[in-house]
Amino acid sequence: MTHRYLLPLAALLLAGPAQAQQLAPLTVEKIMRDQAQWLGTSPSNVSWADDGKSIYFNWNPEKARRDSLYRIAPGGGTARKVSLREQVGLPAAEGEYDRRYQRKLYEKAGDIYLLDLKTQRIRRVTNTAEQETDPHFALQDQAISYSRGGNLFTWDPATGETVQRTDFRKGNRPAGASTDKSEQYLKAQQLALFDVLREKEQDAKARQRQQKALAKLRPKAIWLGTQTVRNLRLSPDGRYVTYTLAQEPPTAKVALVPDFVTASGFTEDINTRTKVGAAQTALQLGLYDVGRDTTFVLGYTELQGLDEQPAYRKEYQLKAKAPMPADSAKAAKTAKTAKSAAELRRVAPYGPFWSDDGRHAFLVIRSADNKDRWLVGLDPATQKITLLDRQHDDAWINGPGIGYGEGNVGWLPGSHQLWFQSEATGYSHLYTYDMASGQKKALTSGKFEIQKTQLSRDGKTWYLLANKNHPGEQHLYRMPVSGGALVQLTTQPGGYDEASLSPDEKTWALRYSTSNKPWELYTMPNKPGANMRALTHSTTPEFESYAWRQPEVIEYKARDGAGVYARLYRPANPQAQGPAVIFVHGAGYLQNAHKWWSSYSREYMFHNLLVDKGYTVLDIDYRGSAGYGRDVRTGIYRYMGGKDLTDQVDGAKLLAEKYGVSPQRIGIYGGSYGGFITLMAMFTQPEVFQAGAALRSVTDWAHYNHGYTGNILNEPFNDSIAYARSSPINYAAGLKGHLLMCHGMVDTNVHFQDIVRLTQRLIELKKENWELAVYPVENHGFTEPSSWTDEYRRILKLFEANLKPAPAAGSGAGGQ
Repeated sequence: MTHRYLLPLAALLLAGPAQAQQLAPLTVEKIMRDQAQWLGTSPSNVSWADDGKSIYFNWNPEKARRDSLYRIAPGGGTARKVSLREQVGLPAAEGEYDRRYQRKLYEKAGDIYLLDLKTQRIRRVTNTAEQETDPHFALQDQAISYSRGGNLFTWDPATGETVQRTDFRKGNRPAGASTDKSEQYLKAQQLALFDVLREKEQDAKARQRQQKALAKLRPKAIWLGTQTVRNLRLSPDGRYVTYTLAQEPPTAKVALVPDFVTASGFTEDINTRTKVGAAQTALQLGLYDVGRDTTFVLGYTELQGLDEQPAYRKEYQLKAKAPMPADSAKAAKTAKTAKSAAELRRVAPYGPFWSDDGRHAFLVIRSADNKDRWLVGLDPATQKITLLDRQHDDAWINGPGIGYGEGNVGWLPGSHQLWFQSEATGYSHLYTYDMASGQKKALTSGKFEIQKTQLSRDGKTWYLLANKNHPGEQHLYRMPVSGGALVQLTTQPGGYDEASLSPDEKTWALRYSTSNKPWELYTMPNKPGANMRALTHSTTPEFESYAWRQPEVIEYKARDGAGVYARLYRPANPQAQGPAVIFVHGAGYLQNAHKWWSSYSREYMFHNLLVDKGYTVLDIDYRGSAGYGRDVRTGIYRYMGGKDLTDQVDGAKLLAEKYGVSPQRIGIYGGSYGGFITLMAMFTQPEVFQAGAALRSVTDWAHYNHGYTGNILNEPFNDSIAYARSSPINYAAGLKGHLLMCHGMVDTNVHFQDIVRLTQRLIELKKENWELAVYPVENHGFTEPSSWTDEYRRILKLFEANLKPAPAAGSGAGGQ
């Protein structure tokens, strides 16, 4: 059966305004329903067909349980659902192109395929029951490489020949002949006495000589021991294979999350993760020199700053420092010198990345404590590395285009210039480094962030997504490859997402939204100021029947003078000394005070409901949030619940002084990191916040994961001060206001144990004005409308009972 959906205008005419169900007045029950059924589902995962004639995307206009794949012509018209049979024959959306953009290489369902872009003919490279992955063009685009079973293979399109390039083997190399003298004597005696044994020994040696001769035609056997291998790459000239060796730590204790509501009827344990500070996987770069039939493991001891200890350690060293006798001091100095080589910080290598002509290669190296990122040139013949760029941060390295791995890096086509992003100026910008001259060049600069990058196919133009005009407003720009003026392409205020150019680079396909209109799919000519054409219309008449507010994006000054951005929702006729609620977004490193559709769509609708009831709502991008550069990002280093919390307190002060809110009628709520801040607010700022709802909250950072927490608070056994002052459970005695806590019982991110431990603490402290609501089938992100509804009914009841001027007698934070 074929499903077709008409253009937006036709869809609206068919629906008719008289048939639309009216949404107002808003209620929790209405806005927490399954969004696919009443709000609509935005298109997502947008990609171009390789011939440029269609755009593919996931969508759900049928209000089904899950999205389906659709296709539409770039000029608009009918969106058609793609059948499962048709999907099987489609090329994968992601893949690698050769340097002339004539072929596309991709993996699909464990096999490798090669697409001729001119003829659209697909050639199947592998067809096996084994999993083939990680395909790349190799040997100057003359061959294809891929991984299978932990080894590297190449395939020649001209001859169809497949060559195994590596022979990695698990375990240790088998032991050779015994070196024990008594065993050697006995063996010699046996061979001297018995003809049959002598003949068998001679036959065995003949077979060994034959096998040794044949082995020269095969790649060298590389024994891994207890390590595993990943990221296999062949150098452009075929002489070197590089690979990453991973050594998993000894079995660490993993937290279990019990699942009580199961199909089996039995409680089932879910293995989740270790906790912060647990040993992490150690990574090394291996290099197989095929010509010399030799393997090497790259060393990093010469890296600048590798022996530097993190700055925070000085705080503990000063406390431990005490005078000592001269002899003892001399002995301590000798011990320190011997110890320093063993205490070089661990690192993780990424790459190598080869220039088009294969003459140059570079690596990205990250320190395990994430306080350094080095770009180094690699000479595989000598196994030497040369420093190209070092970015150091006493807090931690991150930011748009930088992340926690290799980040956005590469080579400019046909050149010896590599490109990368760095927060060297405090904002993530685009840089190049010339291998010939040794010169580093900033291509962009200013107090804004380059959030996404794309090179044109001819290598002459950059396409960038940046928040140049306003931290909460994104636009697409173009720029010459060597730098220069940023030319703004998009004009409408809001947000642009999943922007991709057509194969001929004449048309953009992108998602666009505003703060009160969800994401839709558009096309736009690749010209400055061009008009966008809407291809989808996803929202329902019921959703559109309500006048959703466009919150004002404001900036206020925090107590330390820093600018803080926030979304402000106000009633049309605010009540003097009325109530207010501050919402705290999750994740920490996330942006919500922006001009596009929020990922917190339910919270956005709840804020509209609160405003209808007379509340002023402030949604703050506190310290630690994304979109504002390095200083805001790292403003929570070693003290979560510090500046991120005082930004909320300063926001409450703003509400009282500028917007006429009663300082005695301010509540606060949020989930995950927002739940953590809510707990810190209720425990340490009871005079500011009268009621708070903490959802899926971290209560003790020593129990969270390593990847996130280790960057911000270091390790608990090395920086106990940071953990002690950042964990709400240590401040629970300060609770005075009314507290609601909500948590999913199968939360594999912030474990249910977190809230149980805090609950026991509140019981032992004899606190009474708190409530815990648990959700037996919910993980960290709720999925069931019934759970969302129950949770937000409780939140609304909490605020209505404690922030309105005349709460009912005896009411509090109690539940339903």
